[in-house]
Order: sequence, then C-alpha cells, then structure tokens
Amino acid sequence: MQIGFDNDKYLKTQSQHIRERISQFGGKLYLEFGGKLFDDFHASRVLPGFHPDSKITMLKELKDQVEIVVVINAGDIEKNKVRGDLGITYDMDLLRLVDAFTSNGLFVGSVVLTRFAEQPSAIAYEKKLKALGLKVYRHFPIAGYPSNIPYIVSDEGFGKNDYIETTRPLVVITAPGPGSGKMATCLSQLYHENKRGVKAGYAKFETFPVWNIQLNHPVNLAYEAATADLDDVNMIDPFHLEAYGKTCINYNRDVEVFPVLNAMFEKIQGSSPYKSPTDMGVNMVGLCISDDEACCKASEQEIIRRYYKALCERRKGNCGDAPVNKIELLMNKAGISATDRPCVAAANVKAEQTGSPAAAMEMPDGTVLTGKTSKLLGASSALLLNALKQLAGIDDKAELLSPNVIDPIMKMKISCLGADETSLLHLNEILIALSIAATTDENAAKAMEQLSKLKGLEAHSTVILSQIDEDVFKNLGINLTCEPKYENTKLYHK
Repeated sequence: MQIGFDNDKYLKTQSQHIRERISQFGGKLYLEFGGKLFDDFHASRVLPGFHPDSKITMLKELKDQVEIVVVINAGDIEKNKVRGDLGITYDMDLLRLVDAFTSNGLFVGSVVLTRFAEQPSAIAYEKKLKALGLKVYRHFPIAGYPSNIPYIVSDEGFGKNDYIETTRPLVVITAPGPGSGKMATCLSQLYHENKRGVKAGYAKFETFPVWNIQLNHPVNLAYEAATADLDDVNMIDPFHLEAYGKTCINYNRDVEVFPVLNAMFEKIQGSSPYKSPTDMGVNMVGLCISDDEACCKASEQEIIRRYYKALCERRKGNCGDAPVNKIELLMNKAGISATDRPCVAAANVKAEQTGSPAAAMEMPDGTVLTGKTSKLLGASSALLLNALKQLAGIDDKAELLSPNVIDPIMKMKISCLGADETSLLHLNEILIALSIAATTDENAAKAMEQLSKLKGLEAHSTVILSQIDEDVFKNLGINLTCEPKYENTKLYHK
C-alpha cells in the first residue's frame, strides 16, 4: 500500500492545536468527539498511513489534561440499540469504551444518561453503572429543543440537567454512536459553568468531511458513501465563506444547526466565539496528507466497497434503494465504477466457469488469485489457502490441508454439533486446522507465518458470506466485498 498520510505529523499538529483551543477559552474546553475514537478503520483505509488508533494516541499525549465523559441516550438503552459494525448494544459498548479508555491510561470521569425520562431499562442500567464505581448524571428531554432558545437556555431547560463535575481542562464528550446527545451535553455544561462564573468553551472534533480539501475530493466523497444511510451531504460552509471569503467544507447537519448554536452561545455567554461551523472544528487531518494521489486511489476503492455493502444490505432487507442510489451518484462524481475493482471481475469469471460460488483476492504484486468451491472447501477457504501459498512461495499444487484433516472435523460437526450435511468448514475452522497441521508440516507452518501479510488486501466473493466468515476476513484486515446474492434460496441465513 502506498502511504499517503503523515501520521507522526498528525499527532504533533493535532495535539498542539487542541492545546491552543483550550488556551483560547481560558483553560476549560468541552470537546465533542464525533466518529470513532478507537479502531477508525475507515480513516486508515481512505488515508493510507493513518493509524486506526491515532486519535487515542493523540489524547494520550494530553492525558494529564484530559477527562472523558461518555454519554448515552436513555431511549437507546430502552430500545437495545445495536452498533452495526460491532453487533453489540450501545449500553454494552459504553462499558467497552470505558475499559478501552482506562486501559490506555485515560481518566473516565463520568457517564451521562441523556434524554432520561424514567425509562425502566435506563434506571436499571444506572444502578449497574454505579455498582461498577462510575459516576452517573441525568440529562432530560427539553421541550422545543433546539429551536426554543429562551426556554432551552433557562433554569427550566439546561438548568434542570445535572451539572457534571469535572476536574480537568480538556473534557472530551464521546458516545457509543450518533444521536446520543454529545452536543447538547456540551451546551448544557457551558450553561452551568457560566452560572458558576467559570469560563469554558466548546469545540468539535470530526475527522470527516475534511474542511480544507475540495468538496468533491474522493476522501470527502468516501465519507458521504460511508454515511449514505444517514443522508449526510457535504457542502461548502456558507457562513465561513461570508465571514472570511474562504471556501471550506462542512456537512449539512452542522451547517443547518449553526444559527441555533450561535444563538445559544450568545444567550449563554453574551457573545459567540465562532463565525461559522468550520470555526468550531479542531480537525488537522487535511494538513497531514502527504500524497494526495495515494489518498484519492484509496478513497475511490472505499466508495466501491461501500457500494457493494449497500447492495448487500438492501438484499438482506436492512435498507431500501436510497443508500444504493446515493453511492451510485457519488461514484459518478468520482468518475469510477464497480469494474474498477479487479478482484470483482476475477471472482465472477471463476463463478461462471465453475457454476459455483467463487472468490478472488488482489495480491501485493498486483496478481489476482481465485478460489473455487469444492467438496472439501468453500470458495473463501480455498482462496485464503491459495493466497497463503503464494505469499509463502509454496507450489500451488501442494496441499496445505489434506482430506485426512478436514474429513474428521466435518464428521464431528455433522454428528455432534448438528451441522447440515452439505455445509463446509468456516474460515475460522480452516485456520485452526492449519495451525494444528503447522506443528508437523513445514508448508503449513510457512503458510501460517504469512497471515499478517494479508492485511490491507482486497477480496471479493460472488455470494454473501456467513457472519463467521465475514468476521474472519475483517479480523485479518482483508477488505471484503460480496455480490448481493445468497448461495441458496433459504430465508434464514446464519
């Protein structure tokens, strides 16, 4: 992969800019963190060279100044809302986040239950958090939010919320996902701090869209593709253009809400520190792109991957036509199509030749390997073994796993674990079998040593894979896409 982003420069520039913003507000800053603090694989894919945990690394450089406040919408607790990327509920993800912060040496000061309305599940969760030793605060629904500013910025509005006690100059407000109430929590705190005579400021950290690159730059288009289901739209910030005569990029929700935010700042503090939504941001990503062409190519591939994901989600019944149609428009803007993904054509050709599901992977040297379905192996398993053989320099005809290894596992799955007689081994089972074979077989051992080299490679399957197999590709760091169809006509798919 060609590096296009200077991660070291980013860490230095970003932490310095945040320090400057803290000073701007007299030593107390509430920083709303949008997007992912951990495992930001989208950023690492579209900005090759960006480390997935860069934002946490940056915060660790400020750890003596940082306090984390995690907010969660009480309604999401009641609905058992699930994170699509992790498959866990928001309330469980909050605990995961707290563990991740503390394991990185960052101080988690408290948890805030936003839009709290005596929901039974939220009350039970609050008791659980307190039993775990966490401070918990309640913020309540406010009638007329966000338009009724006189009521919101009053003792009946923000004034009814619990005041969150914080001890450090930089308070990072984060959440398990969107719609959790991060911005409202920040504004509520500004109200309470002002009532107490404490000078405090607000800023926003959003990695995307990148404000200082072009509107239709592939990096920004890839962000729109990633949020196609949210209907986010990148746009020129009209307030920034009017105030400074400069073109900067923001997105529709921040632009739409800015007049309201500005009025709230004026009501709370007497004046607003910002002239545009772009002013509120502290993101320095755009200053650290070292190879624009590399980032463009990486982003174009991300848009295509998002397209296939949307097609599959539509096939599964999880979304309608809108996300698919939107990404098709983005592909037109970027001047790309699904055919610009080499592994797609290779997989589909192999499937046509064999009449069965197939898979393909683009290797580091540019060659494209394929895997076909057989009596012993599924296409993805065959592809994975073929890729490991090529990376290890093993003859393509050599067997990494003999039928004597695979057959007993299949018989055990069918006779003891209730597997269907037509089912094949999942990728995790293939890798376990390969690791066992590696104890006595030199080729298997060589193949196992290549697993880390699969990270960042592109793969495509002609059918939607099981969740287990998709997870293996993800854990190996392989960028997988699938055709929007199942291997069979069943309605229930694991």
